[in-house]
Amino acid sequence: MKLSSSLFLTAIFTAATASNVLDLNPETWDDVVGQGKPGLVEFFATWCGHCKNLAPTYEQVADAYSHVKDKLFVAKVDADGVGKELGRKYGVTGFPTLKWFDGKGNYEPYESGRDLESFTSFITGKTGVKSNIKPPPPPAYQILDYTNFDEVVMDPKKDVLVTFTAPWCGHCKAMKPAYEKVASIFETENNCLLVNVDADDKKNEALKTRFGISGFPTIKFFPKDNKDGIAYEGGRSEADFVNYLNEKCGTQRSPKGGLLDTAGRIADFDALANEFFVASADLRDSIYQKALTLSSTVGDASKHYLRIMEKMVNGTEAYYEKESKRLASILNKRTLAPAKLDEIKIKSNILRAFGEKPAEDNESNIRRAAAEL
Repeated sequence: MKLSSSLFLTAIFTAATASNVLDLNPETWDDVVGQGKPGLVEFFATWCGHCKNLAPTYEQVADAYSHVKDKLFVAKVDADGVGKELGRKYGVTGFPTLKWFDGKGNYEPYESGRDLESFTSFITGKTGVKSNIKPPPPPAYQILDYTNFDEVVMDPKKDVLVTFTAPWCGHCKAMKPAYEKVASIFETENNCLLVNVDADDKKNEALKTRFGISGFPTIKFFPKDNKDGIAYEGGRSEADFVNYLNEKCGTQRSPKGGLLDTAGRIADFDALANEFFVASADLRDSIYQKALTLSSTVGDASKHYLRIMEKMVNGTEAYYEKESKRLASILNKRTLAPAKLDEIKIKSNILRAFGEKPAEDNESNIRRAAAEL
C-alpha cells in the first residue's frame, strides 16, 4: 500500500534523521517532485568518486535549508542503480548531474559552482528563501567586473595584483585562502591592492579577451607605470605573494601579518640613534640637533626618532626599557586596528634601533675579522 504524500514525507524525514537530503527512487519520486515545491536533485552513482567528494557539501546544503522543508527540498537519486530509468528520463549522461526542478516538475541544469556558497546563492536566488547559515564576511580583496575594473586597476597611483578566476576551477579554490590572507595583510596599504575578477562570467568576456585569459587562475600584476599587465609566475603560498608584492610595491609586510622588523627604519637615523644612545648626557643635545637638521630631508618619516630622543635627552634610559616592553605587549595582544598596529610596530622598530649597533658597524667588524684570518 502506497503512503500518501504527507505520510511519505513524514516517514522519510524521520527515517533519515542523520541527513536532510531526501533519498528518492522511482516509487517515491512523484511524491516529491512536481508537487508544488521546488528543489535541487543530484543524480549520482555509488561508484562515482566525484559524487563521494560532493556528498559532504551536499549534506551541508540540505542542512542549510532544513528549517524550510515546507518551501523547498534537496534530494538525490541513484541514477545508475534503482533510479536508472529516472536518469534516462532526465537526460543524465554523467555523474554527478544536478538539476533544479520547479514546483510543476519543469527542470533546468544546475551549472554553478559545487561549493556551499554557490549552492546556497543559487537556491536563494531561485526561491527567495534564505539559508540558515551565516554568510561569510566579504573578502579583504576587491571583487571587480567590467564596470569598475579600469577605475581601480588602471589608476596610475596604484600597484594592483589581479587574479582572473572561475567559480568551478579547483586550482582557484585551492589558492583562495592564501590570497584572502595576503589581502588582509595588505589591508592598510592603500596603493598596493589585491583584486579578483570572475573571468568566466559572460559579462566579463571583454576583460577576458582584452588580457588574453585562456586558463584559470591567471594572475597579472599591474604596476603604476605599466597597465598592460605583467604575468605573475611565482608560487601561490602566502609567503610567495607577500614577498612578490613587497618587491614590486616597495612595501614591508610580513607573511605572518603586520610589518617586518625593518619597516620605518632609516639608515642615517639608525646611526644617529645608536650614537645618541651610547653618548653621555652632555653630548646628546648636539646629536639631537644633527637629527633635527637631517629630518628636513626626510620629513615625517623621522618623527619617531626625534620623539624618542626628546624623551631620552636628559639621560632617562629607563624610558627605553619601559617603552620597549609596553610596545611589545601591545603588538602581542593585537587588539588594535591594523593601521594602529602598523604605527606601533614602526615605533617599536625605531626604538630598537637605539640599542642596536648600526648595520655598517657590523659589516666593518665582519670585514676586520675576515682580514685577521
